Amino acid sequence: MKVSVYDTYVPIESGKLMHFDILVEENTTVDKVYSYGDTYLKNKGIDNYRLTIQECKFCHIEEASNHLEEEILKEGYYILEMENCNF
Repeated sequence: MKVSVYDTYVPIESGKLMHFDILVEENTTVDKVYSYGDTYLKNKGIDNYRLTIQECKFCHIEEASNHLEEEILKEGYYILEMENCNF
């Protein structure tokens, strides 16, 4: 499965940037990508933030590993936490 990777940076209360990638099946609409990102942020306790193109941008397409493919087929997306995601 080919997946689209969206590079995402969200400011958090500490003044740092939360950096994570949203991986979705290729050709997923950007509105759906933002929806997945908003769900992730709510799960992190950030309920009043809505992603836009300012924070979340298409980066590239890659071939998914078996594990990623399973997660994306099950959930619709996969979040790859990069920086400042666990606070």
